[in-house]
Amino acid sequence: MAKVEVKQLLEAGVHFGHLTRKWNPNMAPYIYMERNGIHVINLYKTVAKMDEANEALSKIAASGRKILFVATKKQAKDIVAEKAANVNMPYITERWPGGMLTNFVTIRKAVKKMAMIDRMKKDGTFLTLSKKERLQVDRLRAKLEKNLGSISEMTRLPGALFIVDTMREHIAVKEAQKLNIPIFAMVDTNSDPRDVDYLIPSNDDASKSIDIIMTQVTNAVAEGLAERKSEKAEGEAKKEKTSKKEEKAAAAPKLKPTPETVETKAPPVLQKATEVEVDVKATKKAVEKEEKAEPKKETKKATKGKKSALDDLTKIEGVGPKAAEALSNAGMESFAKLAKGDAEKIKEVLTEASSRMAHLDPTSWPKQAKMAADGKWDELKEWQDNAKGGVE
Repeated sequence: MAKVEVKQLLEAGVHFGHLTRKWNPNMAPYIYMERNGIHVINLYKTVAKMDEANEALSKIAASGRKILFVATKKQAKDIVAEKAANVNMPYITERWPGGMLTNFVTIRKAVKKMAMIDRMKKDGTFLTLSKKERLQVDRLRAKLEKNLGSISEMTRLPGALFIVDTMREHIAVKEAQKLNIPIFAMVDTNSDPRDVDYLIPSNDDASKSIDIIMTQVTNAVAEGLAERKSEKAEGEAKKEKTSKKEEKAAAAPKLKPTPETVETKAPPVLQKATEVEVDVKATKKAVEKEEKAEPKKETKKATKGKKSALDDLTKIEGVGPKAAEALSNAGMESFAKLAKGDAEKIKEVLTEASSRMAHLDPTSWPKQAKMAADGKWDELKEWQDNAKGGVE
């Protein structure tokens, strides 16, 4: 992915902040100077923070989780809707429905109602209704499509939120914090950066500024999706190769022993000589095996501490990147180890790692980890869809 230059950000007006009297003091590290009563954002820090956020977003997309884009202000909604649709990600641009994340089950019911109306139109039951009822159903369908049409394919809680203007979308921020969902956001000089996990200090009011930041972010998401697609293709190719080898091995004819290959008994003297030679060869082979086995044990120990590529703890509902890092530092880096863990101990680990994670409820984490460790992904997904934020 081509990195954005400071000159491009400057031309797009990303450096313009708010009036100095409207600033949030916590944004001081990202402010370069004050000019004509307006704060100017340090674009070098914007580039650094954008690279950090893009890397994290790419990993989330590669893991198969959805990223929900939120922008309801007039100058951002069309840009965000277009860019998010290009990478097939859900977005909210009309208004944030209260309880969108914390009461996700109810939101899913509204989406299912929309699908039910579509089925009624296909199978002909819609035509059996009276004219007034058809009008009411059409109005309901249009309202649901406007507010929830963009999230109709989001069957579970998103892996992350990307927000334009955290001041305006404060309800979305609070809900994401409650469920420990990572928050990525464009943060202006009047916003509080402490509410965001991955911030991009930038002008969140100008359409040009929003467009250039959104382009970079969606490019990173597209890279993550492409990486996931290539990994799937490689896995399928390997499976095909192994299945073909197995078929060939099964189809190969079994050779019967010929009279020439049948062993003949040798005289007693020769038999003793050959037995001695066989014993010497066997001892040599045993010594060689022991010498080869010793370095193997060392390599096993060396690789034992490495984290398995499959054990992505963020696949457990309620576990974000920071919580996963805290768990792995505490020795619970795999699904199998987390499954054996105690909820109270996990709570202590999270609280020690960060005070922001003290509100998390890890009661169901060992249960989810057990399903993941056993490879029961369909069962885990079904459980996560029915549970609210990973809590039974």
